[in-house]
Amino acid sequence: MIVVVDGISASGKTTWCAKHGGQHVVPENGRFKDEPNRLQDPVGAAAFWAERNVDRWQAALATEEMSSWALCDSDPLKLHYIWSLWQIGEASEHDWRLELAATRETVAQRRIGFADYYIVGSIDPQLARERANADTTRRRRKFELHVRLQTALLNWYSAIEKVLPGRVQFGFPSEMPALKSLDGRYALEAFDQMIASLPRPHTA
Repeated sequence: MIVVVDGISASGKTTWCAKHGGQHVVPENGRFKDEPNRLQDPVGAAAFWAERNVDRWQAALATEEMSSWALCDSDPLKLHYIWSLWQIGEASEHDWRLELAATRETVAQRRIGFADYYIVGSIDPQLARERANADTTRRRRKFELHVRLQTALLNWYSAIEKVLPGRVQFGFPSEMPALKSLDGRYALEAFDQMIASLPRPHTA
């Protein structure tokens, strides 16, 4: 069973994972020295991030195989990030389409898929800022950008819930829910339906 915990920076997802996941936690990716520049090489950037997502999914599968379940600190299938950037005008539709195509191919190849369950937190932006400022143990790059992404992030997971009902819980529960593995991990049709249901950016 693979469980994803997601939310913007300072929402509490990493703390929740540490409390409830222990050795089952699959951490977020750190920074990469060889990240392609999306402006200079959009095709290369799309392929790069699709493969980094696959790497995390494979880590989740390995954890699941060893101990029956894995708890991912943010979704390995992190396609929501470029989509959310497009929603707020920080990435182009072309960037989104390139990464969508690269990611869809990895889903079709069954190299990445849907988690069995998603726990998605939201937080008042001002509280998130206060938490971030009080946390001296972490540098939160692009924090204000992440605050702006929250609405799009919630819309993304709402789209997953519409296509795969019962798989998404909004709000961090006090305890790990009783869960089981579900069918449809690599359902390309569900992936396509979810993508088709996503809203387009609001234009002035």
